[in-house]
Amino acid sequence: MTEERDAGASAGGDNARAWDERLGWAFGLISDDPEERATAVATLAAARKNAQDALDRFNELWWLTLPLGTEEQYREPAFRQAYERHHDFCSHSIPEGLWNLPVGADIRTWPGLPYALLFLEWEARYPQEWTRHAKAWGTKQSLIRGVAVGGHDETVRTKLIDLVEVVVQRAHRCKDREYVRVARAVDCEDLRGRLDTAARSDRPWARCHAGYVLWLLDHPEVPSTRHVWRTWLAGATRE
Repeated sequence: MTEERDAGASAGGDNARAWDERLGWAFGLISDDPEERATAVATLAAARKNAQDALDRFNELWWLTLPLGTEEQYREPAFRQAYERHHDFCSHSIPEGLWNLPVGADIRTWPGLPYALLFLEWEARYPQEWTRHAKAWGTKQSLIRGVAVGGHDETVRTKLIDLVEVVVQRAHRCKDREYVRVARAVDCEDLRGRLDTAARSDRPWARCHAGYVLWLLDHPEVPSTRHVWRTWLAGATRE
């Protein structure tokens, strides 16, 4: 069984109130107050341990009941209980609770969207804490790709613009290139103004990264790949 495929799937159709009841504490992870962040990290550690323990029990029963065949496995009460218990614990944790966007759902109206943005903001603002306690590069990539669409409300658009601004000003981290998709999805005067400011800053990485994103915004037909980045960078450094 794979964790990301199965974890939290039963929560996919929940409303915003249910999400808040399960994961409202997670907003402490992006607090400016170190003590509040530490409290949230402790809550997360306990939630992730519960999810892992439930997964271990589920896998144990999966092996024991494997000879029954898939249909009979899910009719076995102990197996079914372990399956549901695992899903429940995952829905109270991140990133596990974010692995449940229903297939074909519109992420713009998904009740889990605030928590997807929270997860990305945590990684952007406190990358070391994120790496230490909830590193999940695949989840980061899939969430960035998921939110990189037009039609978000103004609050979400502003949050996405903020994220692009933060990311371009730091040294590159795994999957940061995906934020070009976001920049293109929310392209506007505000974003370009922030990128222009970063491109004229005294930080070398911010100048390069912001300049590259601005160039890609002006060339929407060009994909953001390592080759394109290296070619652009070689040209920029010769100027």
